[in-house]
Amino acid sequence: MHKRQLGKTGIEVAPLCFGGNVFGWTIDEAMSFAILDGFREAGFNFIDTADVYSRWVPGNQGGESEIIIGKWMKDRKIRDQMIIATKVGMEMSPEKKGLKGQYIKQAVEDSLRRLQTDYIDLYQSHTDDAETPIEETLAAYDALIKEGKVRAIGASNFNAKRLKESLHISEKEKFPAYVTLQPKYNLHDREYFEKELEALCLQNGIGVIPYYSLASGFLTGKYRSKEDVKLSARGEKALSYLDERGLKILGAMDDISKAHQVKPATIALAWLMQRKCITAPIASATSLEQLKDLTKAADIKLATVEVEKLDFESRY
Repeated sequence: MHKRQLGKTGIEVAPLCFGGNVFGWTIDEAMSFAILDGFREAGFNFIDTADVYSRWVPGNQGGESEIIIGKWMKDRKIRDQMIIATKVGMEMSPEKKGLKGQYIKQAVEDSLRRLQTDYIDLYQSHTDDAETPIEETLAAYDALIKEGKVRAIGASNFNAKRLKESLHISEKEKFPAYVTLQPKYNLHDREYFEKELEALCLQNGIGVIPYYSLASGFLTGKYRSKEDVKLSARGEKALSYLDERGLKILGAMDDISKAHQVKPATIALAWLMQRKCITAPIASATSLEQLKDLTKAADIKLATVEVEKLDFESRY
């Protein structure tokens, strides 16, 4: 499988990243192991998680996803074969949140322990922290990189202004720079990323690893009416996409997926993979059957006319 460079890092990843938010939430440890095995066996090596996954589940504290990934890597003895991305900054508890230097220093140790590793390939600011000086955050990351605990850093949910400011400070102060961006981006959610962030990423060689690549499951084609959203615990999130534009996107994907004999989800990911700025879209599966639909995207080459059709029907 053709690998892609993660930003300017020299780290090579397969063109699909598995989203670890489902571990310890919609799938248990046994199914998580089975899906991770299937993902690796299919030739993929990139997993994204966060310390806060999956704190929202009743009875969970956060860190459940990292724990499952750590157990799996240790059991299979394959840490050196995987590229692991995790995040810091979302609220774990009232006193555990944000991007202050001291907190990052504490949070990374917690993530390393849960992941059962001595280094993190990509450590990301999960969300911007306007209350903490950018210099303080970058200085903390600088120390972690020098200690060998982190290989590279990325930003998630940053707007163009703050990302640009962070890159400027990195250059000015000789701090490590964000080499990746994790934005919300898919065939339906295009405008926010494409208007300002896309050009900035291309200009600075930033690798883009978008989340919600399947628009909360809407781009699987599973949800076509308000009744359909009741079929899944996550279905409610897809409701916002059920508009005239959303149905046009599904119609275009239906035609193209039939031509390639794959599911709509495969086409949605293939469209992202062929965008110049994208390194690897992030997507999750809760069954081996779903996983196959996701991994097939790496083998699909959309024709120019197909890309143009998807671009046209998803225009904003």
